[in-house]
Amino acid sequence: MKIIMNGALGKMGRQIWTLLEEGKNGTEIACGIDPSADGTDPRILPALTDFTGEADMIIDFSHHACTGALLDYAVKRALPCIIATTGHTAAELELIRKASESIPVFHSGNFSLGIAVLCDFAKRAAALMPGADIEIVEKHHNQKLDAPSGTALMLANEIKTAREEATFVCGRYGHGKRTAKEIGIHALRMGGVIGEHEVILATPTETITLKHEAHTRALFADGALAAAGFLLGKPHGLYTMHDIVK
Repeated sequence: MKIIMNGALGKMGRQIWTLLEEGKNGTEIACGIDPSADGTDPRILPALTDFTGEADMIIDFSHHACTGALLDYAVKRALPCIIATTGHTAAELELIRKASESIPVFHSGNFSLGIAVLCDFAKRAAALMPGADIEIVEKHHNQKLDAPSGTALMLANEIKTAREEATFVCGRYGHGKRTAKEIGIHALRMGGVIGEHEVILATPTETITLKHEAHTRALFADGALAAAGFLLGKPHGLYTMHDIVK
């Protein structure tokens, strides 16, 4: 399976590039794309439109602002696309949905299998404890751009499927009591934390805390390649980590 690595010189792009060079899961490099490419590695080009060779899949770990150009290219070439960036606007999310009507698109705020399990646990706990207050706390390194994280929003949206009336409160402040419908989402940015997510469910008599901690970015690279193997040969549509673990 020949992979176009979009965002090849970023932190995650480099992780996946190493796995592609090793041929993990039967993959190989079609090319890398990164706007900062300087010709040092001829396999890495500055723009997607610079590559016209053979490929089976695009993995995108670039920036959400590139979504339009990415999907235009993917649709024109009928290439399945894995979108692993976060921070998308409502308009960009609509572009993803629209593209999935023509090509298979895999979109997730987090490519960890453990996070997929956490989402499932959190949804089930919310359904079984309808009176519990729910708070989500996420921690990341001090260079992360979006807050709350895509993973925190993914958790909140999964819980909302069990609590349709839920409302999201990001970074609570001011005066006034929380409502029973609130899901609080809190973002911490510090040091070199790779990623920690907690879902806390509390009643007057007990508290349950569900937690996932990423020890290395390699787990996201492994997850992206697992998603590539899953997506290959699929019909057009929008897929998530839920589709892998269900």
